[in-house]
Amino acid sequence: MKYQIALPRRKQVVIAFLAGVMAAVPIVARCEDKSGECMKDLMFVFDASGSMGTTDLTTKEPHIARVKRALHRILPEIPRSRRMGLIIYGEGAYNQCDSIELKVRPQTNAASLIVSEVDKVQPAGRTPLTQSVKDAAEVLDYRSSPAVIVLLTDGEETCAGKPCEMADALKAKAADMTIHVIGYRHRDAAGLGAVFGARCLAEQTGGLYLAVESEDELADALRRTLTCQLAASHTQQSTPVRKAEISSRSP
Repeated sequence: MKYQIALPRRKQVVIAFLAGVMAAVPIVARCEDKSGECMKDLMFVFDASGSMGTTDLTTKEPHIARVKRALHRILPEIPRSRRMGLIIYGEGAYNQCDSIELKVRPQTNAASLIVSEVDKVQPAGRTPLTQSVKDAAEVLDYRSSPAVIVLLTDGEETCAGKPCEMADALKAKAADMTIHVIGYRHRDAAGLGAVFGARCLAEQTGGLYLAVESEDELADALRRTLTCQLAASHTQQSTPVRKAEISSRSP
């Protein structure tokens, strides 16, 4: 004969709560303990060049509006303990290639600061993405410290920079550096079927290159590169993910 012990309602609630907490703890531990990638210092390099202010054929909404919405969705998910900073390039006069600004130095709990700076962006200038990534590496002290750089761009280098050569040079001197590249509507810049030049930044440093076309795809790419989800994906896959690509035919 089996007996059941009837617990008071209050104790049942407490036990259920504790069981939920204990079940959640191992999941978080696996995410953070199996890969140190999630907690490495990170610089977010943001494209504010004139092309971000352009619209698509199917909508009158500029690229920058969708990018800002995606960031508002994802940045709050970043662990507060992660040190993260922001560089914005492209703001300023159209013909200037030195419009590169360090907006936020790497620090904990930086999501709200980064959102605030991105919300102020008015796309205007050119695309010195190569120099911007190099500056981000210097801010992270990449020669002696682990570093992660996430580049979000919708266009090609337009300031005579050579991203592939620069990636090789940085990798040769880096203690442990990974560059992820998110190409938002890059086909508009590179042309259908063309190879996006900046993807070599990711391929040559073991990072992800993610080509995205819609706001939802962009949000997913930001989640994979900025939050703990990337660490989990590396532990789950047996093959390298550095050439992973999100594709969609919908705008």
